[in-house]
Amino acid sequence: MRTLQELINIDEPGWALVKPWIDLAKNNIEILPRTQKQAEDALVNIQVTTRSLMGAIVYETGGLIIDNGWIRVLGSGCDRMKRSLPSWNKGKTFSEYGEPAPYLLIADDVIGGFYAINGGMLGQDTGNIYYFAPESLDWISLEMGYTDFLLFCFETDMNDFYSDLRWNNWESDVKNLHPDYAYNFYPFLWTKEGKDINKVSRKIIPIEEVYNFNMGMKNTNNNQSD
Repeated sequence: MRTLQELINIDEPGWALVKPWIDLAKNNIEILPRTQKQAEDALVNIQVTTRSLMGAIVYETGGLIIDNGWIRVLGSGCDRMKRSLPSWNKGKTFSEYGEPAPYLLIADDVIGGFYAINGGMLGQDTGNIYYFAPESLDWISLEMGYTDFLLFCFETDMNDFYSDLRWNNWESDVKNLHPDYAYNFYPFLWTKEGKDINKVSRKIIPIEEVYNFNMGMKNTNNNQSD
């Protein structure tokens, strides 16, 4: 495990690159405040340097809220969003800090979709970002790394990316949604009955429950198809 001093890059900080992107972003971006102690702990626990853009997000922010609350990019956590990137992954993708992860969860959305860096389990393209699509229960390669993922968050028209997955007046619902929570839908989005998101019921539950449920359903479906 590298020390905090080894992980902080003063000469080439990644934040100097990311901050201007945020300032000029097409999408609405909210930078969640950080606390020094939480930022330091999170950086040490995730073991990436602040020269990397992921390290910069972890060390300089409590997280990012994208497109009026639709996507939540994990940082070091704060009062508004309790989860940090390392704490959210512990017990899911690794057992102890410093262990290699088969995939690393870096962001999620309000409909139970999860963004992750492929550590080798999701495909041959290690280092690329995958999206867990709640409407299919599949991990889908976005064919981009973390840097391009941030640009995707800042610049992409999310109405195009989330086509058919945004209900009428979603903005008014999502803007007050706590970023540690997400929607659970019934009928489930991956069923024939759940294809029209305007006709399903929505319930707000902790994102932890959404993750555990969706991963459990994915494993169940995989076992049934074997």
